[in-house]
Amino acid sequence: MPSSSQRHPLLRLISYSRRHRRRVIAASLFSVLNKIFDLAPPALIGAAVDIVVQQSDSFIARLGISDPADQLLALAGLTLVIWILESVFEYVHRVLWRNLAQVLEHELRIDAYAHVQDLELAYYEDRSTGGLMAILNDDINQLERFLDVGANDLIQVATTVIVIGGIFIGVAPSVAWMALLPMPLVIYGSVWFQRRLAPRYAAVREQVGILNSQLSNNLSGIATIKSFTSERHEVERMRAESDIYRQRNKDAIALSSAFSPLIRMVIVAGFIAIMVFGGRLALDGALNIGAYSVLVFMTQRLLWPLTRLGETFDLYQRAMASTTRILDLLDVEPQIVDGPRRVPVESVRGEVTFEDVHFNYGNGQNVVRGLSLNIPAGETAAIVGATGAGKSTVIKLLLRFYDVQRGQVLLDDRDVREFNLADLRGAIGLVSQDVFLFHGTVRENIAYGTFGASDEQIVAAARIAEAHDFIMDLPQGYDTVVGERGQKLSGGQRQRISIARAVLKDPPVLILDEATSSVDNETEAAIQRSMERIAVGRTTIVIAHRLSTVRNADRIFVLENGVLREQGRHEDLLRDNGIYATLWRVQTGERLRLAGD
Repeated sequence: MPSSSQRHPLLRLISYSRRHRRRVIAASLFSVLNKIFDLAPPALIGAAVDIVVQQSDSFIARLGISDPADQLLALAGLTLVIWILESVFEYVHRVLWRNLAQVLEHELRIDAYAHVQDLELAYYEDRSTGGLMAILNDDINQLERFLDVGANDLIQVATTVIVIGGIFIGVAPSVAWMALLPMPLVIYGSVWFQRRLAPRYAAVREQVGILNSQLSNNLSGIATIKSFTSERHEVERMRAESDIYRQRNKDAIALSSAFSPLIRMVIVAGFIAIMVFGGRLALDGALNIGAYSVLVFMTQRLLWPLTRLGETFDLYQRAMASTTRILDLLDVEPQIVDGPRRVPVESVRGEVTFEDVHFNYGNGQNVVRGLSLNIPAGETAAIVGATGAGKSTVIKLLLRFYDVQRGQVLLDDRDVREFNLADLRGAIGLVSQDVFLFHGTVRENIAYGTFGASDEQIVAAARIAEAHDFIMDLPQGYDTVVGERGQKLSGGQRQRISIARAVLKDPPVLILDEATSSVDNETEAAIQRSMERIAVGRTTIVIAHRLSTVRNADRIFVLENGVLREQGRHEDLLRDNGIYATLWRVQTGERLRLAGD
């Protein structure tokens, strides 16, 4: 059995939308009814011609209405009923298909976004934000446009062929084949174009992702672009990518635009055949004039809509290319999944243990090698070392952003892989050096993750983080909008809001990852005071480059190239005169003073 990604995208879409089967059936039914009644006017015209020519011998006369004037009135009444029903069915099918398109668009976007959030951090390493945005937004919109119009068009074309084909066979079987003769050529041509359009539209969708990625990166890095006066360079880069997109669309357009003219030439042959050979039958008296009128009009109604298949197949192929990208994303299996153990946050003591942990990021080079350490519950531990020593990786393993290749990471003597992810991460608060604030108010950013917090709790957390005073000096206080990524605030202010957020969460384990690495001395002192207050009664892990921030830790672990080289208290490590002592002297200037002496 083929894998999901090998199945036709339309089958995959039908499988995904099976929960809306009743809506699809209802919309399809009203599309069929609308087309059936839409095909009635040629029959009504034929009936009118039959009344005028045959009068008391007309078809309607055989139904019991002998007077031609009464026949016309009856025909007029029937026409009114048919047109009203056609209009009603058109309204209903439009509402049903458009609402179905909106529902599927909404569900696909939410399902895809929720799925992306469940994927591990490693998934994002080789993918751009812009590329994912193209799938979550543009590709889903492309599918919505097809469901809005194209699905109904395909159903109505099929209905037209079946209904009119049946009428032809019933009215004039001797010439019916002439009208139906172009159909195999039309179907073959449609399939031929479809197969050749598919890879062209796939290339278009791929380039959309590249374009979005370029735009996203440039807008995020606008300050860097301006500081290096590289605006013109970036415009040219964007021009090149946009030109590739234009060229790929041009290739698709060249092929899709040829569909309708070629199909029209096939269709005209069937129309001429019915007009000529059906006319001869009418002249010879072998075919009723009213029936001949019906055949001529029906031929046009049968064949002419097929010329629109070009536009419909264009929408279809664009939608299938987008469907493939959306459903391929949904088919990605998360590599880090929930463990079976549910643990209430209040029951977590906070003891952290690494046992012979080995880890690499997929390039084969170990970042952490044979790491074993223990942090008792309630203690403050520091992890230090030079850049690239593996300090932040240790934190990512504890949070299960990544899983170890060998060994195990334990929380309260249980492997973190056993924990439900929400429970594990709910028990750990993280204050990162790369603070991310959402576009919103100060209040909303402090309460992020603790959404039910009261104003009093938010203010209390801000006071502990020494953020309350500067917040009150902002234009709207706690209701001040911080801007995207908190760009309206200084680095130190963002950091203190991040600490307030962690304080409000009140986790058993608190991680401070280089929390003072990019702030001034005054802000560092404020953050230090905050750290001392919030460390009481919880396990605190401090990742630090500045050793001055960790000298009071209960224990300090020194990493070098992913290996634990030293551990102990500040004074003990200085006496050992090893790596830590060397780093301390470099940072405090002792080596320089000794050299000067």
